[in-house]
Amino acid sequence: MTPPDQPLTLPATPGPVGVFDSGYGGLTILRQIRQLMPAYDYLYLGDNARAPYGAHSFEVVYEYTRQAVELLFARGCHLVVLACNTASAKALRTIQQNDLGRLDPTRRVLGVIRPTVETLGSLTRTRHVGILATAGTVNSRSYELEIHKLYPDITVSQMACPMWVPLVENYEFDSPGADYFVRKRVEGILRADPEIDTLVLACTHYPLLMNKILKYTPPGVRIVPQGEYVASSLRDYFQRHPEMDAQCTKGGHCHYLTTEAADKFAESATLFMHEPCEAERVQP
Repeated sequence: MTPPDQPLTLPATPGPVGVFDSGYGGLTILRQIRQLMPAYDYLYLGDNARAPYGAHSFEVVYEYTRQAVELLFARGCHLVVLACNTASAKALRTIQQNDLGRLDPTRRVLGVIRPTVETLGSLTRTRHVGILATAGTVNSRSYELEIHKLYPDITVSQMACPMWVPLVENYEFDSPGADYFVRKRVEGILRADPEIDTLVLACTHYPLLMNKILKYTPPGVRIVPQGEYVASSLRDYFQRHPEMDAQCTKGGHCHYLTTEAADKFAESATLFMHEPCEAERVQP
C-alpha cells in the first residue's frame, strides 16, 4: 500500500461505486443499495483476513480503512461507502479531513452512521433509543454524539454485543446457540432503559440475526436495520450531486474483492446476496 504521505495516481475515468466492510456484514448494505439502484456498477471489498474490526484500536482501524479506500480509488471508484459501523466511527472523519486532499479532493467517502441517525427523529415516539453495536462503535460514542447533534432531546443507551459478529461470521446466526447471546443483549439494553421504543442495529452483520432479535424484542419496540436507510440516503446524495453521479458507471455489474481466500468469500457472499458471487483476492 502507498504510505499515507505519498500521492496516488488514480484513474480519472468514471468507475463503479465502492463499498467497503471489514468482512461480510457490508453485503447487507450492498444488497439494499443494489435493490434500490440496480443500474449502477459496484465494487465490494471485504477485509476478511483482518476481520473483525470491532476490537481494534482507532489507529489500526483507520490504517486498514485508509488502505481499503486507496485500493478502491485505484480500481476506479470515485465514491466509496464505508458499509462498516466501526470504520465509519473510527476512520471516516480522519479520511475525509486528512486524506482526501492528498488522494483526490473530488472523490468522496461516505459512512453509514449519519444516514441511520437522520431517520431516528421520525421513528421514536418516546425519544428513547437503544444502540446495539460492536465494542469499538460503542466506545467511540459516534452514535450518541451524532444523535445529540440532530436530536438533543433523545436519550441514548448503548450496549456492546461482542458475540454477535462471530455468530454471523461462523454461520451460527440461526442456530439454537445464538438465542442465549441475542436474548442477553436485547433484554439487557431494555432493562437498562425500559422506555426504549427504537433499537438500532448499528453493525451491518446484525440483520442476519433478525429472526432471533425479533424473538426477544417486545411488541412496540421498532428494530432499525441500516440497509434501506443507507441506500435511500445514497440515492438522495446522487440526486443532490449530479457531478458525482456522472462519475459512477451504470452497467448493472457487481464485482467482489476480498483479502481472504476468494472461494471462501464467494461461498459466504452468496448466502448474503442470495445470488452466485465470484470474488478476487487482493493483498491487505
